[in-house]
Amino acid sequence: MITRRNRADRLEGCLPKGHLEGAETPEEAAVREVFEETGIVGVVTKRLGIIDYWFSGEQRRVHKVVHHFLLRMTGGYLTVEGDPDQEPEDAFWIPLSRLPSRLSYPNEQKLATVAAQLIHDQPALIIDSGGYGG
Repeated sequence: MITRRNRADRLEGCLPKGHLEGAETPEEAAVREVFEETGIVGVVTKRLGIIDYWFSGEQRRVHKVVHHFLLRMTGGYLTVEGDPDQEPEDAFWIPLSRLPSRLSYPNEQKLATVAAQLIHDQPALIIDSGGYGG
C-alpha cells in the first residue's frame, strides 16, 4: 500500500492507481502505476474488480472508474523515488489480513477483503489498482 496526501492535506492509506496513458490497457496501466508508485515490478494474475464513483473537484464533479487487479511480484524493491508525480509519501508491505483496516476508502477495504479470500494461501500476490478518470 501507499500513503499520500489528499486534497485536504491529510495522510491517507490507499492502493497504487493512476490514469491510462496513450493506448494503454487497464492491465498495462496497473503494472506501470505499481512500478512508478512502489518500485515493485509485477504481472497481472487476476482481475479483482472495478470501483466506479464521483467526487467533487475544484470546480466540477469528476467521474472515476478504477480497475483493480491482483499482481504477482517479479522484481524491483520498495521505493517511492520513481514516481514522476511524487504522489506517494511512502510505500510498504503490509500483511494482507491487516490491509483492509489500513486503507482509508471503504471500496478499497472491500476489495482487499475479496483479494484475501481469493489468495488465502498465496502471499506472493499483491493488490494493485490501475484506472482512469473520466
